[in-house]
Amino acid sequence: MTKIALYITAFLILFLSHQMAGQERYERKIDDLKTKKEKITEQEKEALKQEVKDINRRMERGELSADEAKLLKAEVAKKRALNIENRVAIIDNQISLLQRNNGEILVVADEDQDYEDDEGFSIRIDGEPIFFSNSRKWRQDIKYDRRTYSDPVFAIGLNNAIIEGQSLDDSPYKIGGSRFFEMGWQWRTRVFKNSNWLRFNYGFSFQFNGLKPDDNQIFVQNGDQTTLEEFEFNLDKSKLRMDNLVFPIHFEFGPSRFRETEKSIRYSIQNQFRFGVGGYGGLNLGTRQKLKYSRDGENVKDKFKRDYNTSDLIYGLSAYAGFDEILLYVKYDLNPIFKDAEVEQRNISLGLRFDL
Repeated sequence: MTKIALYITAFLILFLSHQMAGQERYERKIDDLKTKKEKITEQEKEALKQEVKDINRRMERGELSADEAKLLKAEVAKKRALNIENRVAIIDNQISLLQRNNGEILVVADEDQDYEDDEGFSIRIDGEPIFFSNSRKWRQDIKYDRRTYSDPVFAIGLNNAIIEGQSLDDSPYKIGGSRFFEMGWQWRTRVFKNSNWLRFNYGFSFQFNGLKPDDNQIFVQNGDQTTLEEFEFNLDKSKLRMDNLVFPIHFEFGPSRFRETEKSIRYSIQNQFRFGVGGYGGLNLGTRQKLKYSRDGENVKDKFKRDYNTSDLIYGLSAYAGFDEILLYVKYDLNPIFKDAEVEQRNISLGLRFDL
């Protein structure tokens, strides 16, 4: 076979593959339009229900009379019925256009459209596109009804311990010096299909809980017991840090704003009050103690990474409340800090959480 024949064969294979792929994309586009058509009535009815509720609330507050409310309800019902009629007609026309042209449609080009990634061809004058023919969806579809979002989570604040038989005021740990830090990722899913007052949040986080003993003390591991003992030199710093990997889950409550366009349905919690209650479970990844002190005129820094009898399994309760991205956050470990301790201690944290 000559090189020319090979080139022709390769071209034919590529051409046929392109045609088959174009046919698949065309059929998928038809199916997507039919699915969207089925959702139109449901969406408009839900929007009508929200508008009627708003009219009823206004009537209850005395802003509208019964006759005015009845008239407004008739108007919004008529508007939604016309919306259904018009939007269904638009979808039907799009389907007919695709079917009549087997997916090959000429589209008037806008200046802000990006043609670099398009398949097909375009006609240009002085470098500007006049129209193009495209056999695929040239822009990624927007998810119409998005129920799940994800965002990074950061938290920082004060850390301490609830000790059996003692009040927090008698804690041997510095109130301001003991701190925690948390960073992770969460997913937020709307529980109900047509309402967003309840969300289910889940994800993973790395927690770093620090305890700074008071009165020149350090943590000492004696067999299966870990206790605080006075250090022989004057300490500049003494800190125990526990690093955990946990998997939080929360039920989140709060209002949201309903936003509807022809391309999307969204429930926005921006600038809205919300609160969540739940818990977490996970593993202790490591425990370390850091000491800073002076000995014989020399500054010494010691770092000890060992077990210190801290619990391997981490589990507890947590809650948060606030507006938008900034929330007051509290968490409490149900597991003891130290295993088999004669006096049980449990970690507690209070701070700010940022859902970015």
